[in-house]
Amino acid sequence: MELRDYVSAVRKRWWLVAAAACLALVAAVVVTARTAPTYAAGVTFFVSTPSTGVTDAYQGGLFSQQRARSYVTLVGSDRLADAVAADPSVGLDAGEVQRRISAHTVPDTVLLEVTVVDTDSARALRVAQAVATKFSALVATIETPPGGSAPTVRVDVVTGPRVSTDPISPQPARNFAIALLLGLIAGAGLAVLREILDTSIRSAAQLRQATRKAILAAVPHDAHALESPLLVEDAAWSPRGEAMRHLRTNLQFVDPDRRARCVVVTSALPDEGKSTIACNLAIVLAEAGHRVLLVDADVRRPKLAEYLDLEGAVGLTNVLVGQLDLDTAVQRWGDRELWVLPSGSIPPNPSELLGSQQMTRLLAEVSEAYDYVVVDSSPLLVVTDAAVVASRADGAVLVTRAGRTSVAQAQAAVHAIEAVSARLFGCVLNGAKGAVGDAYTYAYYGPSEGAHRSARALPAPEQAVTPPEPVKAGTRGA
Repeated sequence: MELRDYVSAVRKRWWLVAAAACLALVAAVVVTARTAPTYAAGVTFFVSTPSTGVTDAYQGGLFSQQRARSYVTLVGSDRLADAVAADPSVGLDAGEVQRRISAHTVPDTVLLEVTVVDTDSARALRVAQAVATKFSALVATIETPPGGSAPTVRVDVVTGPRVSTDPISPQPARNFAIALLLGLIAGAGLAVLREILDTSIRSAAQLRQATRKAILAAVPHDAHALESPLLVEDAAWSPRGEAMRHLRTNLQFVDPDRRARCVVVTSALPDEGKSTIACNLAIVLAEAGHRVLLVDADVRRPKLAEYLDLEGAVGLTNVLVGQLDLDTAVQRWGDRELWVLPSGSIPPNPSELLGSQQMTRLLAEVSEAYDYVVVDSSPLLVVTDAAVVASRADGAVLVTRAGRTSVAQAQAAVHAIEAVSARLFGCVLNGAKGAVGDAYTYAYYGPSEGAHRSARALPAPEQAVTPPEPVKAGTRGA
């Protein structure tokens, strides 16, 4: 991945970064609220040695710096802790005193700073006062040579003891800043990780690279598609409708030598929008003045009759088993040249029925009677029905849903079609997330208000009427 890929991953999953930052801030608030305030009391010692001249003073200064560094360890010794704990005002044992005391030297000086940390500011001050007294006495005892009357090193208190009025911890501002930074880093890392692990197809370029097939259309995501899946009235002039007209145009030119008359619409998995694409493809083909037959060959989970508000109790399966003829089964929809053959009764052997000679003859018959036959079929990776039907049609269109269909699933669907020697015209990316500029461009070049009024004036779906010769529809209607 390049730098722009990482930036794109973070921008695409900005909500993950925001959520991680919010969680980190919440954790910081909880930890800060539950942490007891801690106070610090400090005392500073000056380490010196007797000197009589400049040379002695210089050498004594070096000796004092070395001694000060040694006293850092002495501050944490058991001997000092026992001496401080013996003070009745402290109220702590030697171990508790050791845990509260720390020391360090000021670089290039003979100053030794001792800090006492405690949740009780008054107790921290008492311990610091005891340290100031006991440490000087301890050093005097240690630095007095045997038989001598004066120590060779003196330790004097130059600052303190004093205690801070404000707690040194927790520090809310620092904690929140660190938590926010860590949350942003963690969120960005998760966003990039998800991008790396995400194998779903999200763009037409990804779909083309995965399948190595032509991209016939990229149908943009439309929040109103669930309420109005069909391209009627205002929806006909939406970007989604324009994408379907783009699909119509590409199908008409997919083979310059032989027009694709019978097209199977399928997908890799359920709920990828193939039935909606099949319906809308038939609608835009009829809109262009073609005579179109829409066939519901998804006999396991038929949807077209429900979408188009037609009677679906009888249809394709009944025609295939000879219960009624094609004239009676087809129904007209709308005022244009669009007829529908619902799925009919659900059979116990769908694959055998769809792969029968009756199905082959039926597709050949309707391909001669209509300009276009659009067949909605089952998902390829669930059952073999779609592959069977595609092998008897002119070709197939594979519908994938952005963010849902994985690369492996799209490739497996392509292989399933090619395994039966069926032709795959290309792929359609459904639910594509387009740029903001795309909607503006379409709005600028979209139809006029008069065209909108004309679209809204389209009549509702009609009862079945007689289709054009040689196939005549019966009277079964919506």
